[in-house]
Amino acid sequence: MAETRRQYTSEFKLEAVRLVQESGKSLSQVARELGMRSDLLRKWKRQVEERAGQPERDLFPGNGKLASQDEELRRLRREVATLRQERDFLKKAAAYFAKESK
Repeated sequence: MAETRRQYTSEFKLEAVRLVQESGKSLSQVARELGMRSDLLRKWKRQVEERAGQPERDLFPGNGKLASQDEELRRLRREVATLRQERDFLKKAAAYFAKESK
């Protein structure tokens, strides 16, 4: 039978990383106390350090969610594509009506 994967909330991940940073205990010891693998806790710690300065909700987006910057970038790219289509259509329409009025 397949083993189900444990899912951790963002709050749990942040607290686990804070424990490592503030308790003075080693990463392996904190992971053992929390009943998890130390490489997973190490990965979370690295993510927090790499994304320092970002809002807490963007530290661990997960479950198909994008960080707010990535979501905004996707929205803006979609908007640019739409605006280009509209611009091209208006150019063609203007050329058609200009040719017809001569």
